[in-house]
Amino acid sequence: MGNVVKDHIIENLKEVYDPEISVNIYDLGLIYDIDVSQFPKVTITHTLTSAFCPASDEIVRSIRQAAITVEGVAECEVVTTFTPAFTQDMMSDEAKMAMGIW
Repeated sequence: MGNVVKDHIIENLKEVYDPEISVNIYDLGLIYDIDVSQFPKVTITHTLTSAFCPASDEIVRSIRQAAITVEGVAECEVVTTFTPAFTQDMMSDEAKMAMGIW
């Protein structure tokens, strides 16, 4: 059950975009952990491209929404961290190509 829930959350997270970048937050490497061990509560740990990201509140709301719309998820805690700091190395190959980084 846990892997299925996690996979659905990942699918939803791939629909969440940083408003300043045309790549979804999952492929950007901003999602550090999706913990479903306390299901139906889910905890998602993420970072932002910058500590001063003006869209941080919107991104957190979208992350929470991506999780709670998955069947069976009753609660989602979103934890923002800056450790480790975001780097382009965290991005998927698809994200790097979309942004012209190679």
